[in-house]
Amino acid sequence: MSKKTEEAKSEKLGFEAEVSRLLHMMVHSVYSDREIFLRELISNASDACDKLRYAGLTDAGLLKDNGDFGIAILADPEARTLVISDNGVGMNRDDLVENLGTIARSGTASFVDQLTGDSKTDMQLIGQFGVGFYSVFMVADKVEVRTRKAGETEAWSWVSSGEGSYEIGATEKDTSGTQITLHMKDDATEFTEKHRLQSIVTKYSDHIAVPITLAINGGEDAEAEPSVVNEGSAIWTRPKSEISEEQYTEFYRSVGHAFDDPAMTLHYKAEGMQEYTVLLFLPTKQPMDLFDPARKNRVKLYVKRVFISDDSADLLPGWLRFMRGVVDSQDLPLNISREMLQNNPILTRMSSAITKRVISELEKLAKKDSEKFLSIWSEFGPVIKEGIYEDHERRDALLKLARFRSTGTDGWTSLADYIERMKDKQSAIYYITGTDADAVARSPQLEGFRSRGIEVLLLSDPVDEFWVQMAPDFEGKPFKSITRGDSDLKDIADEKADTEKKETASESDMTTLTTLMKEVLGEKVSDVRATDRLTDTSACLVASESGMDMHLERILKAHNQLDQMTAKVLEVNPTHPLIRTLASKAKDKGAIDTLTDPVLLILDQAKILEGDALDDAAAFARRLSAAMEQGLS
Repeated sequence: MSKKTEEAKSEKLGFEAEVSRLLHMMVHSVYSDREIFLRELISNASDACDKLRYAGLTDAGLLKDNGDFGIAILADPEARTLVISDNGVGMNRDDLVENLGTIARSGTASFVDQLTGDSKTDMQLIGQFGVGFYSVFMVADKVEVRTRKAGETEAWSWVSSGEGSYEIGATEKDTSGTQITLHMKDDATEFTEKHRLQSIVTKYSDHIAVPITLAINGGEDAEAEPSVVNEGSAIWTRPKSEISEEQYTEFYRSVGHAFDDPAMTLHYKAEGMQEYTVLLFLPTKQPMDLFDPARKNRVKLYVKRVFISDDSADLLPGWLRFMRGVVDSQDLPLNISREMLQNNPILTRMSSAITKRVISELEKLAKKDSEKFLSIWSEFGPVIKEGIYEDHERRDALLKLARFRSTGTDGWTSLADYIERMKDKQSAIYYITGTDADAVARSPQLEGFRSRGIEVLLLSDPVDEFWVQMAPDFEGKPFKSITRGDSDLKDIADEKADTEKKETASESDMTTLTTLMKEVLGEKVSDVRATDRLTDTSACLVASESGMDMHLERILKAHNQLDQMTAKVLEVNPTHPLIRTLASKAKDKGAIDTLTDPVLLILDQAKILEGDALDDAAAFARRLSAAMEQGLS
């Protein structure tokens, strides 16, 4: 054996910090449904067999040492061990480090930060994040993995007690695949008993397409030969009438490595020009990788029940990446490569039809059970709206499906309902964007619209700034930002005007004031003008009609997609006491000297309301202190 191999035998590595925290919770878990560890191991073993079967279609040499694919469970009650073996694709050293030593996934830190110490809550989070292998440490105080990757001669071992480190090194293994040995905790010996193991496999893994065998070594249940304990029929090939809700749920949890229940199940067989079977689930809760920049598809693609891929970007559009389940085609060739899947016309037609069906089912659900639909929208609406931005073919359907917060209702509203509530002479669907729903609802630009009873959509998802650029209108009504261009309010009656008569500066005084303010502010603003957009606030900033919406500018600047922010329009409220006072003084001799500081303070105040950084915070503090001192003297 080489020196390198000898060194590998005793190599000890530490888990990354996030894994250590996760494992601490697992090791000390008192979670009542600890049996799910076996579901996770069987599911991983099944995936490994699927991947090797697929790889063997183009490289038969990978299968030379393997017989029929299968998963074997061997329990030894006296030794308190449980062994789960498969003859799948296996792992090499790098795979072990990547898969069992780290959680190399976007959102890891935020996931770990959400762990509360409450077992039930934490296990739901773990299910969302998809780190099921680590559930073994709920039942085992030591785990040994022996594995050999198909096509390679060297085998590797991985050993850990889940307490901060693991050992990895070379070992011996005759065939490819993975063998996992669990040394059970004192309170987990039930998982070495025959009837307990049989019931778990039946409950969670009966659908697994490869045979699962169970053997007991020692004890009163000892048996000479392993017995097959799963039915092994692909659940999606069975009639819906033969599948219970519980079976659907357990298949969803297995195929999606999830812990929640499916919010919606879609199971059907397409026949005609193309033949394929679809069994898709929409989760109840967001998977933790939902906003991973890779936007990977998590639906498994099969051809005649042979696994092909679990991340085909062309199977479903990126905005449906939260869907889980399987699609089984009868028309694609069995030896199709991942490269050949790209832009494949058969797959493209399947994707289009399946996507249309998903939208149709969501539309039906919205009519049939609005409460359930809104719970789905609360979780996945921000992702579905990505389709409005990038999926031109389905844009109109998605706009009809979309729900929004607005100033016109306490709950969610559709665009169709918004249009029904539009005011006479209102020609546009108004909206305002921002990073936080509550902050957006407090924006001063809303004041004039609220005063006239005009509803405004409150958009606070990052994608909102982008889809409104791609969707010019809905049913002929254009979308218009209330923070860009003119307000369009002059033709719509102010409902509060008759009951709340307000003094207002004269038009000539306002012209004098805005001229003075332009001179003081110079290039800090693109224009200064009186506005009917405000009722209670003295001033606000808006983008010019031809400019970029302010929130979009901030997003692009934060992501280094914009070099410099453009100057904004400063709008001032002629009914506000401060503006009326300034307007009356603007025509006095030497007004530009006496009003410079107040004008600069007004601009800074408008920036603060927008959450923008001040040009000179120290100068702002000096001016504010001087104004307060003068007011108190």
